[in-house]
Amino acid sequence: MKRLWMLISLLVGCLGMAVVQAQDPKPAAKASGDEVAVLKFKDYGDIVLELWPEVAPKTVENFKKLARDKFYDGTQSHRLIPGFMIQLGDPLTKDPSKEARWGTGDPGYKIKAEFNDKPHVKGTVSMARSADPDSAGSQFFICFGTAPHLDRQYTAFARVLGGMDVLDKLEKISVGGPQRSKPATPVVLESVTLMPKADWKPASK
Repeated sequence: MKRLWMLISLLVGCLGMAVVQAQDPKPAAKASGDEVAVLKFKDYGDIVLELWPEVAPKTVENFKKLARDKFYDGTQSHRLIPGFMIQLGDPLTKDPSKEARWGTGDPGYKIKAEFNDKPHVKGTVSMARSADPDSAGSQFFICFGTAPHLDRQYTAFARVLGGMDVLDKLEKISVGGPQRSKPATPVVLESVTLMPKADWKPASK
């Protein structure tokens, strides 16, 4: 009988712990939408991105992982087309000796497309890819203007929340090269960092 009461007491204790854990008010993890990404451009300033996990969850998580791993730090834009977009995120751009291959780099893997209804307008951020819809990896672009022909063909996953003036500065950079799309002066992405959205405050005018 004593042994039976010990077992019952142990069971009741375990149930009590389960109830306490279930009522624990601390969140298990921060939702993707609770963070913004800060793109720090050398000599130009910061662009703050609002991420869209509700339409592109895997793409957002991949972008955040690369940011946390400092994958983007020190990369530069290899393609800039005024009136259209600026492309970023190729790790090969860290090495001038690999310039002939700029535009082909990735993190060593590809992610599946998450095409959605978000329109490609000024400030939309979307994943770059080749002809294969599922060929995106790390490269992304920010639209300078409206590009409806990209809608539902590329994975839009964020928008410019702050720093539209910096985006305007980038659009004015001279370009050259065979395709007339290489920035004449380096556009270096010094870092991409994440911060709680609640902590971000728009710059006062």
